[in-house]
Amino acid sequence: MKFATLFLLSTVIGAFVSPVHAGSIEKLQAFVAQTQSARANFTQNVLDEAGKSVQSAQGQLSFFRPGKFRWEYRKPYEQLIIGDGERLWVYDKELEQVTVKKLDGALGSSPAALLAGSNEIEVHYNLNATGVKGGLDWLEAYPKADDTLFEKVRMGFKGNTLDTMELFDHLGQVTRIRFSGIQRNPSLPADAFSFTPPQGADVLEDQ
Repeated sequence: MKFATLFLLSTVIGAFVSPVHAGSIEKLQAFVAQTQSARANFTQNVLDEAGKSVQSAQGQLSFFRPGKFRWEYRKPYEQLIIGDGERLWVYDKELEQVTVKKLDGALGSSPAALLAGSNEIEVHYNLNATGVKGGLDWLEAYPKADDTLFEKVRMGFKGNTLDTMELFDHLGQVTRIRFSGIQRNPSLPADAFSFTPPQGADVLEDQ
C-alpha cells in the first residue's frame, strides 16, 4: 500500500516558523496566518502498536496555501502526491498507476487542513498545549469530526520551528514525520502543483 493512504495524515507540512516566545498553540496559529508557501525535506516512519518501526521513507514537500501541495517520496521508492487546488493526484511510479479524486473530500478535517487549509484551525480541531518534553514544545490536536482516520495529531516545536509531527490512527499505529531544510515563503514554480498522467499509466477515478 506504501504511503498513499498515509498522505491524508501528513500532507503539506510547510515552513513552521512562529514567534520564539509564544506557546505551542500560538506558534501553530502564527504559522497558519503568516505562511503562504513553504518547502522542506522530511523523513517519515510508521510505528506499530508496540512502537516498532514498520515503514520508513524520505523526500521533499512544498505547498502554496490554500490547497496546493506537492508531496514527493524519493527513497526507498518514488511516489508523487499533488494537490492542484481542485484535485488530488497520487502517482505510483513502480506500479505505473495514477489515482485522482476531488481535493475537498481529500482534505476535509485531515491534518492537511491544519496547515494547508483555511485559517480557522479551531473550527475542525480542539487544541491542547501539553508542555515541553524531549526538548520540544508540544501541542495535541483532536479532530471534532467522527469520521477521520486518526485519533489525534501531536506537533512538536523546537525553538520557533515545527520539528516533528506525530499522527495516531485508530489501530494504534503512529506516523512520525521530522522536517529539515525548511524554507518559509519561497518562490515556487507554477507547474510544481500541476500534474499530467504519464503516457501508458493506468488512471483510476476515486469518487
